[in-house]
Amino acid sequence: MKKIGFLSFGHWASHPSYKVRSAADSLLQSIDLAVAAEEVGIDGAYFRVHHFAQQLASPFPLLSAIGAKTSSIEIGTAVIDMRYENPLYMVEDASAADLISGGRLQLGVSRGSPEQVIDGWRYFGYLPGEGEDDVSMGRRKTLEFLDKLKGVGFAQPNPNPMFPNPPGLLRVEPYSPGLRERIWWGAGSNATAVWAAEQGMYLQSSTLKEDESGKPFHVQQAEQIRLYKEAWKKAGHQREPRVSVSRSVFALVNDMDRYYFGNEAERHDQVGFIEKNKRAIFGRSYAAEPAQLIKELAKDEAIGEADTLLLTIPNTLGVDYNVHVLSSILKYVAPELGWR
Repeated sequence: MKKIGFLSFGHWASHPSYKVRSAADSLLQSIDLAVAAEEVGIDGAYFRVHHFAQQLASPFPLLSAIGAKTSSIEIGTAVIDMRYENPLYMVEDASAADLISGGRLQLGVSRGSPEQVIDGWRYFGYLPGEGEDDVSMGRRKTLEFLDKLKGVGFAQPNPNPMFPNPPGLLRVEPYSPGLRERIWWGAGSNATAVWAAEQGMYLQSSTLKEDESGKPFHVQQAEQIRLYKEAWKKAGHQREPRVSVSRSVFALVNDMDRYYFGNEAERHDQVGFIEKNKRAIFGRSYAAEPAQLIKELAKDEAIGEADTLLLTIPNTLGVDYNVHVLSSILKYVAPELGWR
């Protein structure tokens, strides 16, 4: 058995071929898709967070709305860029959304990826501390976020408060039990995957990572996951680790599928640079008739190592078509691979 979720970037644009023309379209269709995905048996609804872009940027109102309209589907992010976040305010927002959903949040965080603007976090009022760079700042904020999610008091109470205080130091409210154990780290390298395990965070590994060996993407990603699991075990955590990988996977079952994605069938891994002096490898897409698709996915070592598969979706094609994409994987592919 394997959990299967979708991952949406929430793109929108005033383009004649898009069914998502505005921010309102993107947000409302994201809610509708999560509701429909739950109905067909999808396990998770995940959303990418990008600032300064015509994509989803403020996750907690969206996650709260989905939580109020669904009952079982996991709800998450992949990922929130911690360089932009106030950890304490984020604890309040995340805890409120988690309580609304009945404890279904699975929050993916990281230090972020290349941005639309230069050092965008500066416009949000954040600067690295002395001796820090932006990467270190993102990790520091993550550790503070994790610490404050524990619900332990830390703030000195006012001796003359407006409302009576409980005894002792105060924590931020609301507190959502168990949310600390449902935080994931988006790791782009083997080292950051090990660090995530040491901190007790689950692992999210996307369709790209640093090219650390020259091997095929799925092999490198599988090695990353095994290193993560070893580090988790060494850290002595009492719960089982979770790992998700993202893939673009399309079962070609009708003419519309072939029209949109028939040319994806011959895709291969690609190598490039997303940051200066950091060679990265991008994983291939999968698009084929179900029988061929099953054969190809069975060879993907990283999918085999993960307990959760996030299917990146073409959200601009609208809710109905994306429900079809997800349903096709559940119907034609997942049972044959033992995922259902």
